[in-house]
Amino acid sequence: MLTTASSVLWEANVTDFKIASWNVNSVRLRAPQIVDFLGADAPDVLCLQEIKCRNGEFPGEVFTKAGYPHHMVRGQKGMHGVAIVSRHPITEEDDPEFCQHGHARMAMGTVNGVTICNVYIPAGGDEPDAKTNPKFAHKLNFLDRMKTFFTARKKANPKEKLVLTGDLNIAPLESDVWSHKQLLKVVSHTPIEIEALKAVQDAGDFVDAARELIPEPTPVFTWWSYRSKDWTKNNRGRRLDHIWVSPALRDAALHHGADGFSAHTACRSWARPSDHIPITQMLRL
Repeated sequence: MLTTASSVLWEANVTDFKIASWNVNSVRLRAPQIVDFLGADAPDVLCLQEIKCRNGEFPGEVFTKAGYPHHMVRGQKGMHGVAIVSRHPITEEDDPEFCQHGHARMAMGTVNGVTICNVYIPAGGDEPDAKTNPKFAHKLNFLDRMKTFFTARKKANPKEKLVLTGDLNIAPLESDVWSHKQLLKVVSHTPIEIEALKAVQDAGDFVDAARELIPEPTPVFTWWSYRSKDWTKNNRGRRLDHIWVSPALRDAALHHGADGFSAHTACRSWARPSDHIPITQMLRL
């Protein structure tokens, strides 16, 4: 009887916790689409990037009505901006200073014992040269600051349940882009960016859950340019959006196998879509 009772208690304490991330390219413009996604997929937490509004302009009432009453917003007029919306209370953390220019690109909070870092890494401009392109230099500086932060964080709390997610604006693997050879000198897939992102991953000992569950050479894309008139036919995508987990969450992320991660490609075909799609990762806590 003790064994049976313990088993029942264990099953009762098991919880599936789903995290979603989406660069929505204007939260006010795409609020109806976001609500549709929340209704269909029902994540516990949604991390948004490029919300493009001030804090007071964030349509919080829309998300509250949809069942997500808890909001953490880091807004900025007309550009950038990130937010976390949740079914459950959010304990806000101090935001790391990754951005040397003070842009709203980072929100960090804890939900159900999981600390979530929602990040929007700078795109980096067109020229992959830090000497001639200040935007690219800014991107590399941002990544270096992330590396320093997560190195210290891991040392202070190596068993922390930590998720790093967002639009990281880098597609690190060959199968993360439509053509590895053609994009090696294109910002988002250059060796220097990939090396810098790998340094961030190593600093936090993060697990790239999507690629643990869907290994190469299977392509996984989360972004398609607006410039492509028939994006479904050409399929010139890149995997710019990521959900990484700390070692303490590795088993939780891998529990459901390949079904635990989803890239919601259908959202790219919606009316007036973002050029990014939402991604989700299930954790068995």
